[in-house]
Amino acid sequence: MSIESNEDLAGVSEAGRVTTAILDALVEQLRDGATTGELDAVAADILAREGARSAPAVVYGFPGHVLISINDEIVHGIPGRRRIRVGDLVSLDVTVQKDGFVADAARSVMVGKGHSRAHRLIAAAEAALAGGIAVARAGVRVNEIGRAVHHVVRQRGFAVVRGLCGHGVGRTIHEAPEVPNVYDRALRDVLTEGLVLTIEPMISAGSSYPVQSGDGWTIRTSDGSLAAHSEHTLVITRGEPLILAA
Repeated sequence: MSIESNEDLAGVSEAGRVTTAILDALVEQLRDGATTGELDAVAADILAREGARSAPAVVYGFPGHVLISINDEIVHGIPGRRRIRVGDLVSLDVTVQKDGFVADAARSVMVGKGHSRAHRLIAAAEAALAGGIAVARAGVRVNEIGRAVHHVVRQRGFAVVRGLCGHGVGRTIHEAPEVPNVYDRALRDVLTEGLVLTIEPMISAGSSYPVQSGDGWTIRTSDGSLAAHSEHTLVITRGEPLILAA
């Protein structure tokens, strides 16, 4: 969507506030022995209290309120009985629908100390997101975001996962334009003032090729290597973007 009024900005900002609040609560609840279903219940309570809904559940019928992916799972992990353990790399992806507006954000977090390579992978995803945000200005081509993201990831010795990207957002989960994490020569879209979108590096410590799990939702790395995911919802301006969900 494109922001056309103060009401639009207030609406998507409110969805962003709830999204961020859920992410904060999930990170606080991450601990050895907790199940992904228990974390999902925390998110469900906040959604109910805020008068909001899970956009993936509403739009796509996702069997949960939030997406929780562990270790080699890149995205779309289904919450359930799986227990989180010290050393796990957990990616939390939250998309909230409230009063007709949608915001989307993700974080990857280590449980306990973990391996140094996992920490470097998470830091690379966060740095790649920052790199993409740094070039996201009105008048810039969308593919410059992908160029910046890919440069940071390669520089740090990791791989961008093929075929997964950011996107427009605001009225539903996935809107135009697509926001690739690599430079796409064929992509001609130009960022416009007021455009609401996500930038979301999804990266791997090994293979850049994803595979679909048998559950029909979870996407993993093809070689079992660790994955990390970092995402913000933002509004494009002529200067620094306005971050709505982080």
